[in-house]
Amino acid sequence: MDHSSKDDAAAEPERDPAAAASPQTGLSRRGLLGLALGGGVASLAVGVGSGLAGGVALGRARAEADAQTAYDFFGAHQAGITTPVQEHLHFASFDMMPRTDRDDLLTLLQDWTYAASRLTQGLEVSATGAVGGDSEVPPDDTGEALGLPAAGLTITFGFGPSLFENEDGDRYGIAARRPQALERLPAFLGDDIDPQTSHGDLCIQACADDPQVAVHAIRNLSRIAFGRARLRWSQLGYGKTSRTTSDQATPRNLFGFKDGTANILADDTAALDREVWVGGSDEPAWMAGGSYLVARKIAMLIETWDRVRLSEQNTIVGRDKGEGAPLSGGDEFTAPDFTSSSIDQNSHVRLAHPDQNDGIRILRRGFNYVNGNNDLGRLDAGLFFLSYQRDPGQFIALQRRLSTDRMNEYIRHVGSGIWAVPGGATPGSYVGADLFA
Repeated sequence: MDHSSKDDAAAEPERDPAAAASPQTGLSRRGLLGLALGGGVASLAVGVGSGLAGGVALGRARAEADAQTAYDFFGAHQAGITTPVQEHLHFASFDMMPRTDRDDLLTLLQDWTYAASRLTQGLEVSATGAVGGDSEVPPDDTGEALGLPAAGLTITFGFGPSLFENEDGDRYGIAARRPQALERLPAFLGDDIDPQTSHGDLCIQACADDPQVAVHAIRNLSRIAFGRARLRWSQLGYGKTSRTTSDQATPRNLFGFKDGTANILADDTAALDREVWVGGSDEPAWMAGGSYLVARKIAMLIETWDRVRLSEQNTIVGRDKGEGAPLSGGDEFTAPDFTSSSIDQNSHVRLAHPDQNDGIRILRRGFNYVNGNNDLGRLDAGLFFLSYQRDPGQFIALQRRLSTDRMNEYIRHVGSGIWAVPGGATPGSYVGADLFA
């Protein structure tokens, strides 16, 4: 559904650098140790045996290379936004526990940063990990990722509106620093939002090319949060429905159409600065280099769609199902001709295209999902839509524009959330540190 580098390096060995906690930084010793982990993006070279046949060899080599890819947790922006979209997602929303204080929140973010900086390099959450500690106490790491590479894991953190203030008031002394635009999304026509699978004080987006690696990350970050935050809801996703680099082929959603053709790509720095990254002159200043994340769980009425004739499916979307070309002609990347009568006035591509929305664009990182079946024996399936934008108003404007979308007959928005995603952390600090400065 159209809304609008890796450096070769050797794998970092298992290590736990020594460092003392500083009373000036307020970091826990464990957090400070993890924050000392640095290093650039690592991508291990993978040898291809000469006995392998050409196509099979290339396929295996690429799969192995993808599995070995490691993205640094630290940087100007959080990884997992412009990073090449991986194949699997585990998204989790958390609420802080009652009676927690500012120190609980700070140490949680420090401990999460420590663990994330290790997990994204293919390491366990601590030096002792799953089997290296005292056998008479629970291990630090759950162990299901032992022997697995980093698999391109990225971990991205966000802060929800309720973290700043909720019915209990300004719990952590940060209400005055809430971004003005960070408010729960308004109701949209056709919404059927389940509050039990929406919203949250904090969110974690874990993406990887191995589903076990993504699940392991969320599982262990949830364990680290014990006593300070609890899991509110989570969602597994597979099969990316957008691309963020030019060398990625445009993937397909569960309706069978190519999805994300007009997405903003990582090398389009001008578009990223204009549409995705919060600028240095924007308010509040602590969000500079960050973005705003919108998550929407969109149930797709698969069985109903599957009974629609192909020509009608094409008309609803406004593109050819096979090639992804606009119905006005050309190939997938040909600009649609909206003066042509071949593109329906209420087709998805017309209503969502930047040319019809004052140039508004967003960066998408959606995933397909299938959660088994419902009580009627139909697939509980759809799109877990994720978008990043410089201002939530970009998404709101586009979603309102889609109120007459012919595709609405076949989808339901059942989950929703918005989070402020701060800029990337630096070694020696932690994610979101500028908020508490």
